[in-house]
Amino acid sequence: MNIQTNKIDDLNLQLVLSVSKEDYAEAEMKKLKEHKRNAEFKGFRKGMVPMSLIQRIYGEQVKAESVNAVISEQLDSYINTNKLRIVGEPLASEDQETVDWKSDENFTFKFDIAVTPEITFAVDKEDVLPYYEIEVTDKARKDMKSEMLRQYGSMQETEAAGAEDYVIADLTNGEHSVESAYISIPNVAGAAHDRFIGAKAGDKIELDVNQAFTNETDRASLLRTDKGKLAELNPQFVATIVNVKTFVPAEANQETFDKMFGEGAVKTEEEFDAKIEERLKAEYRQEADYRFSKDVRDHFLNKAAIALPEAFLKRWLLEANRGKVTEEDVEKEFGAFLEDFRWQLVRGHIMQLFGLKVEENDLHEAAESYVAYQYAMYGIANVPQDQIHEAAHHILGDERQVRRLEEQVEDNKAIAAVREHAALENKKIGHDEFIALK
Repeated sequence: MNIQTNKIDDLNLQLVLSVSKEDYAEAEMKKLKEHKRNAEFKGFRKGMVPMSLIQRIYGEQVKAESVNAVISEQLDSYINTNKLRIVGEPLASEDQETVDWKSDENFTFKFDIAVTPEITFAVDKEDVLPYYEIEVTDKARKDMKSEMLRQYGSMQETEAAGAEDYVIADLTNGEHSVESAYISIPNVAGAAHDRFIGAKAGDKIELDVNQAFTNETDRASLLRTDKGKLAELNPQFVATIVNVKTFVPAEANQETFDKMFGEGAVKTEEEFDAKIEERLKAEYRQEADYRFSKDVRDHFLNKAAIALPEAFLKRWLLEANRGKVTEEDVEKEFGAFLEDFRWQLVRGHIMQLFGLKVEENDLHEAAESYVAYQYAMYGIANVPQDQIHEAAHHILGDERQVRRLEEQVEDNKAIAAVREHAALENKKIGHDEFIALK
């Protein structure tokens, strides 16, 4: 086999592979013999089918398989021998001529290959990056305290309805009635909204349900009927208030502290305030770390200034996702894809610079952290470790989740290496000012 290299530019080249009969003949005959051994044709015993018949039935398929196997092997060998940092996979050239598998014995195949440039930047104290320390304010402490107490609050009966309250009401229009309908006053639209404010048990309120509850799905649920039957109903109802409920935040007492932090972990309001301070600092630190990771990414993407074979990448994305995406889809997402692809290359270079690798235990730790985070998002604390471990094990059985975790671990390791070796410029900043950063 002969391979000719045509360099298009620094990032693109074309390989022309000349395949002769002798390059694939041995593999072709081996495959034909396998078919002969296993073929079952009427009138012939197994393994005794004439080779001429085998050739006529399977010849084109076997030739194509044999030639393609040789091509694949030679392409891999060429890429590895020349240490090419290829992008995606080799693509058949657009000027590739049609192959006649039946008649041709010698073939010429053309493949386009794209590569990435060598990345050589260093990570040292000349790389100056900001790291923000977000200050905790009295307002932030007060707001978090109120929010935490609201999370553990409850619905309680009250005398008169406020704008944020709820009422339990019997609805009737003479033909259709609903007992104990649950109505959220903030969700009532139009003039009926104001009529509910100040309402007390026993009050009667006239309302047009079509105007008061404009969402058909919500209206059907309230009236306990099928959505398709709404048009048949007389919308003029009378709501008789049964009782009024308001949401009351939990009190800052021992019962609440035990629910929030575990029994006996917090005993006084001062300790509660200290927990709030600790939680705020932890949240702000997470926000600052995320911002730092973004600044690291932007800094080294600019420093590396990686040129990519964009035309090839668009072709490869279409080919690799044939039938799943269109050219319009690729164009729409291509900018974000390029930035992410460049970051993968930069991150890989940083990992290589400092000899970093993703180990098995890294993935287990990342999976368990993710599970604990998910529980925390739902306000569930103090989850038993064996429960977290079991959920993490399930995640690690999903190949797509594992790939996501690998990227997350690589991100964390690369960012940590930069933080250790670059120069950090610490900046104190208010939370509102921090949020406004671009």
